[in-house]
Amino acid sequence: MGSQYFDIKPVAGRIGAEIIGVNLSSNLSDDIISDIRKTLVKYKVIFFRDQQQLDANGQIAFARRFGELTTAHPTVPSLPENPEILDLNYGRTTSRANSWHTDVTFVDRPPLGSILRALEIPPSGGDTIWANSVTAYQDLPTHLRNLADELWAVHSNAYDYATGFDLPEDVKAYRAVFTSTVYETLHPVVRIHPESGERGLFIGGFVRQFRGLSTTESDDILRLLQAYVTRPENTVRWRWQVGDVAFWDNRATQHYAIADYGDQPRRVQRVTIVGDLPVGINGKQSEAIKGDASSYNRREAVTV
Repeated sequence: MGSQYFDIKPVAGRIGAEIIGVNLSSNLSDDIISDIRKTLVKYKVIFFRDQQQLDANGQIAFARRFGELTTAHPTVPSLPENPEILDLNYGRTTSRANSWHTDVTFVDRPPLGSILRALEIPPSGGDTIWANSVTAYQDLPTHLRNLADELWAVHSNAYDYATGFDLPEDVKAYRAVFTSTVYETLHPVVRIHPESGERGLFIGGFVRQFRGLSTTESDDILRLLQAYVTRPENTVRWRWQVGDVAFWDNRATQHYAIADYGDQPRRVQRVTIVGDLPVGINGKQSEAIKGDASSYNRREAVTV
C-alpha cells in the first residue's frame, strides 16, 4: 500500500515501517489519520523520526485520533499532570521491561495499540524489538496450528515468586506496585484481528497457564509457540533517537526492550488506546477471571 500524504519505508521484511513526511504535532486531517491507521494494521509497528516538537499533550491528542485512551496503567501510577501517560524513566530504577510481551494482556480488554515517545536515549544500547504474531501463526506447522487454535490461556500480572529471590529493593518495590491489584483473564491463544481479519498468536510474558493443562505442560507448549513469534525473520529492531515515536498494534505484536545500556539514562513515555474484547476463531470472547479493569479502560463497572 501507499499514501498520497506521506512516504512509507519498510524497515524489515515482515514487520515495521517508517512513515516519512508527517509532523505529529500538527493538526492532521482525517484522511492522513486514516492512512496512518491502514499503515499500522499492515506493518504492525510504525515509526516517526524527528518529532521533537511533540510534547506530552500533543502525544495524547495524536493518540486520541485513534480511539479513547486508557489511564496510564491498571496499577502503575501515571504522571500527576497527565493521567494517560506512563512515564518509563529507566535511569531511576534497575527494573527493566526486558521480556517478550504484549501490553496489559492480563485485563479483559488489552489496548488496541501503544504510542511511545523517546525523551532520553543512551548513546548506545536501549533498542526495542517488535515481533509479528500473525506471521508467527502462519509459520506454524499444521499440527501445531491446530493445537494453538484450540488453546485458551490465563494471563495475569502476578509474578512467579520462585524467581524473585535476591532482587534489588527498587525492583521489589516496583513489583509490589505492579501487583497491588491482581488481574487474571482467559484469552484465546489465536486471536482474530478485528480490522484485518488475520489470525495471530496472542500469548507473551503474561501467560501463566493454558486452560485444561498442567503448569509443566503449559510451560513447554508456551516455549514452543513463543519460539515462532521471536524468530528473527518475524522481528524488527529499532535504534531509538530522541524525538522518535513508535506506534504499535498491540493486537498483532509482541515487543522486548533490550536492557543492554547499564545505568545510562533512558526515558520514554507511553500512551495506550482502549481495545476491545479479543475474539477466538470460534467466535468466543475473552473473559475476566479476577480484577475489574473498567476504570483502566474508562468504562462503567459491570455489576452482577
